[in-house]
Amino acid sequence: MHSAWALAAAAMTVEELRRALEGFDGCGLKKTATNLVLGDGNPEARIILIGEAPGAEEDRQGVPFVGVSGRLLDRMLGSIGLDRTQVYISNTVFWRPPGNRNPTTMEMAICMPFVERLIELVDPEILVALGGAAAKVLLAQNVGIGKLRGRWFAYSTPRLPRPVEATAVFHPAYLLRSATHKGEAWRDLLEIKRKLNPL
Repeated sequence: MHSAWALAAAAMTVEELRRALEGFDGCGLKKTATNLVLGDGNPEARIILIGEAPGAEEDRQGVPFVGVSGRLLDRMLGSIGLDRTQVYISNTVFWRPPGNRNPTTMEMAICMPFVERLIELVDPEILVALGGAAAKVLLAQNVGIGKLRGRWFAYSTPRLPRPVEATAVFHPAYLLRSATHKGEAWRDLLEIKRKLNPL
């Protein structure tokens, strides 16, 4: 784990972080994945969104959120006037878990030094955890997404210049299965928009 922290800390740009991950063999998911899936979007964005793990389509393309749930995420962002040139998108792990299973707590812990460094390098104003698994690990909370969404937290690391405002929203894949929550998701998006563009 120390080598992961040291490797991550040495990266001074998102591209250097990508190279560090390409040379990192500490996560077993790398052995079964096709591609490293670091992130997509603008590395100088005011907002970073972090989901759980790459799926099959993400693994094929090496880009996060490009499958069905990614298209919904694009529409969600579009509804508040954002697109991928204005945000940065990543996950709590950078390789697809076999069979699209959930990443284990250990796999997320192994990747966390790189996730933390990625957030530091982007240095956003807002951090959005997409789904319960990402919310628990990023916000250090043990309650479900239903209780976390709609609330704001302060996310900080020793190398961030200031705490980042952080919130959690339903994962797009969950919204595809549970359309009844779309109203709550819309309210959460409007609150994110308000935070980005205060009057």
